Amino acid sequence: MTLTTLATWTPEPFELDDTVEHALGQLLDEETGVLPVVDEAGHLVGVVTERVLLEADSPDAPLSSLLLAPPVTISPEAHVFEATKVLVRHDLAAVAVVDEAGQYLGFARRHDIFERFAGMLATQDPGAVVSVEVEPRDYALSQLIYAAEQNGVHVRSIVMEPEPMLMPVARDGENEAAPAPDARMRVTLKLDTTDTARVRAVLEHYGYRVVGAYGEREDEEDLQARVHAFMRYLDV
Repeated sequence: MTLTTLATWTPEPFELDDTVEHALGQLLDEETGVLPVVDEAGHLVGVVTERVLLEADSPDAPLSSLLLAPPVTISPEAHVFEATKVLVRHDLAAVAVVDEAGQYLGFARRHDIFERFAGMLATQDPGAVVSVEVEPRDYALSQLIYAAEQNGVHVRSIVMEPEPMLMPVARDGENEAAPAPDARMRVTLKLDTTDTARVRAVLEHYGYRVVGAYGEREDEEDLQARVHAFMRYLDV
């Protein structure tokens, strides 16, 4: 999955000799937040923001005088994961997309990228979410999915994240928190059903610790009855 379809925001680029006043007028008219600056060949040489423009020494100053560092860019062939990492690392609202020659193509916005993530994780699809904790040494994706997908249930998406037990670490005379080496993992499954009773029963039967279930639409007493009935079935 690349950014080619995400780089749909293409504000008109400015040239190096355009003035701060001209750029500010365009910024306020379109409310873009960031503006690309290109050279005569169309190569991206910088990105200016409203704050940078407002802090300029003169409204007549050329944009070339404001470009103090190379722009943060990403390739159109980059994966959405890479785009997200760049956005978070540099605290950006949008990341510029350029080709191999440095030609300006547009921007991939944080909103668009996170929407793509939501689609990948099936967050808008109907169904419940179940979270389990596992020891890293015991984690096997195929076994977990097999356990969850019994009885006709399907896993729409899966997310893994550490559940660190923080321990103090001395650095430069100060204590900082760091993950303990025996930190557990939390695995979250998005299912195609709102009835997670049997899924939870199976997961627990296989030794997984279920720590949460969300998005269910059933009565709690009925839920418990289903769990007990299915556990009896497993013990047969």
